[in-house]
Amino acid sequence: MQKNRVEIAGMLAAKPETRFLPSGTRVANARIAENYSYRDRDGKQITNTNWHNLAFYDELGSIAATYEKGDNLFVEGTIQQRKFTPKDGCERTVHEVIVRSCHLIAAPRGRQAEAAASATAEGVADESWPVSAA
Repeated sequence: MQKNRVEIAGMLAAKPETRFLPSGTRVANARIAENYSYRDRDGKQITNTNWHNLAFYDELGSIAATYEKGDNLFVEGTIQQRKFTPKDGCERTVHEVIVRSCHLIAAPRGRQAEAAASATAEGVADESWPVSAA
């Protein structure tokens, strides 16, 4: 049996960059950071960050184009390894997550406040932006 599946929850490092393949397929590329913490032998808190490259194709590329830097995302997909040779002639290998599904967990606090203010001003609660009392 073989299985290639990854789930990552983290923060976007920057707004996804969108481009089109020669076939017309939309592709959005982004990087996501996920942190984990542990205590070393001396009891000191250590935090480590892992960075992952993401590739969103077709409809997911359109959705990813709406995301902003700092958005908290949950993505599910498969890991792909590909090689390419840039103009400098040195072959490079890239590992990336081909996103199959994604969910916006929460917007950054500034965008939450804007969404809450506009929802209050209109008198309508906006379910798409969770607002926390912090």
